[in-house]
Amino acid sequence: MRTYSVAPNVDATSWMVKLEDVAPEEVYDSKDEAIEEAERMAKENEPSKVLILDKQHNVIEEKHYK
Repeated sequence: MRTYSVAPNVDATSWMVKLEDVAPEEVYDSKDEAIEEAERMAKENEPSKVLILDKQHNVIEEKHYK
């Protein structure tokens, strides 16, 4: 199962989408934009999940795609 994470950068001025917690796939100006793209990638690569993280990189939401 692939894991996509959505997390803010250090100063929360942009949001990153990462695959398997490696180098960022993409960087977005807004949280909503980043989540939308992570969900699109997850749906295209099922089974997968999207983890939405806060500034401290704690999981605040988890979505699964079968």
